[in-house]
Amino acid sequence: MKQLFLTSSFAEVADKVEDAAGDSLKGRTVAFIATANLPEESDWYVRDARKAFADLGCRIDELEISTADQDTIRKSLEEDELIYLSGGNTFFLLQELQKTGAGEQIKDQVNRGKLYIGESAGSVVTGPDIAYLEAMDPRSAAPDLASTEGLNLVDFHPLPHYTEEPFAETNYKIIEQYRDSLPIVAITNSQVIRVCDRCLSIL
Repeated sequence: MKQLFLTSSFAEVADKVEDAAGDSLKGRTVAFIATANLPEESDWYVRDARKAFADLGCRIDELEISTADQDTIRKSLEEDELIYLSGGNTFFLLQELQKTGAGEQIKDQVNRGKLYIGESAGSVVTGPDIAYLEAMDPRSAAPDLASTEGLNLVDFHPLPHYTEEPFAETNYKIIEQYRDSLPIVAITNSQVIRVCDRCLSIL
């Protein structure tokens, strides 16, 4: 069963993840991928997410896909029980997922039933394409990006930080621009998109 827990701010909704997973996460190991944050000036949300997982009793396996070798990436994604992708620059994240092959490996694990937890950029890359997010994230951070095609784990386009500053105006522009052409699902920082196979719910 495909399971995704897509968020804008994981630390703010971490208390909902066990209900979504249907079980305690205590003792489980999470492949913690903070690659999207590398081009950013701040990492407070990565630190908050790390603490939230620790508070849930998870073991954290730091996996920096932009520098890890292929064996390390494969082993972590196969053996760790959860997969988490942080916020940051969506275009840079997708670039590194493509360059390393980690994107295809993540898709394989999620399609086998492994729980995927995305935060902001980590949520956006699960959709069919990320080009709609150019108004929010500078594409210049990913000069080697071959394609804006996402992981296609969901058939809609997640839009994080809906109504939240400093993204409120940008989100409004994105929705206005694409409302007639893309199935956008927008969430605030306190909401979650839960996907179980083909069923979608907002928590």
